[in-house]
Amino acid sequence: MRRHVAKPVSVVLGLLCLAAAVGASTADEPPRRIASFNLCADQLAVALADPAQIIGLSPHASDAAMSVVAEKARAFRRLEWQAEAVIPLNPDLVLSGPSYRLVTQPILRALGIRVVEVELINGLAAGRAQIRRFAALLGHPDRGEALLAQLDAAQARLAAAPRPRAATALMVANGGYTVGPDSLAAALMAEAGLTPPPGAPAGFGGIVPLERLIALRPDFLVMASILEEPAGQGALYLTHPALRALYPKTRRIILPSRYTLCGGPSLVAALDYLTAVVSRLAAAER
Repeated sequence: MRRHVAKPVSVVLGLLCLAAAVGASTADEPPRRIASFNLCADQLAVALADPAQIIGLSPHASDAAMSVVAEKARAFRRLEWQAEAVIPLNPDLVLSGPSYRLVTQPILRALGIRVVEVELINGLAAGRAQIRRFAALLGHPDRGEALLAQLDAAQARLAAAPRPRAATALMVANGGYTVGPDSLAAALMAEAGLTPPPGAPAGFGGIVPLERLIALRPDFLVMASILEEPAGQGALYLTHPALRALYPKTRRIILPSRYTLCGGPSLVAALDYLTAVVSRLAAAER
């Protein structure tokens, strides 16, 4: 029995011994060693912190399909998901997703490491508040204001862009999951004048049977990527002949996931992307 518990106890004792070496920052001073376990935190850190402040980012940080700062993120170390991967790096701030890694966070906090959750956002107002909050947290409020100025400019460009007369749209994923008006994707689409048709799912969204989608008949079908052939059971929905007939390429809008997952710099990129989309659709109508 004693042999069975020796290893876990030694691990715990080893972690606790590291606590003395972990320098926890106070609320009044900027962190000097930031680690991120979260895709959205990665992007906020890259946009707002000094490179010297960042000791590591999540495994997804350099994935261009998921992050708008993937190229810059490649300059930083990739962290594994476990507490053991970050403790030896002596962080004074760890950024994590909401309620993420329920075992890892208590370990880090027990060692005196400050852990801050990066909340999900569902609109531009929440995105603005998040930028200000994390710019202050990382010690660079001026960079937060500069990023907000970029966001204002991108929003103005989208507002000034020509719009197509056809204006209803639904974003649909594999298996018929459709985003609702409380989602970030829908909020971005609304900025572009693309709104759901009457009868579309409310809240954050839900599954819409194929027959129901055909009855709703939005002007545009919005997808995260181009899908020509079904790669799995869920993709059969989006490649169904009925949808192909109703929604040829000219009536499909591709809105990549990297624009709809996070706030921070991805909001600017998303608005500029949608400016190009609606301008192209308006030109096609003419």
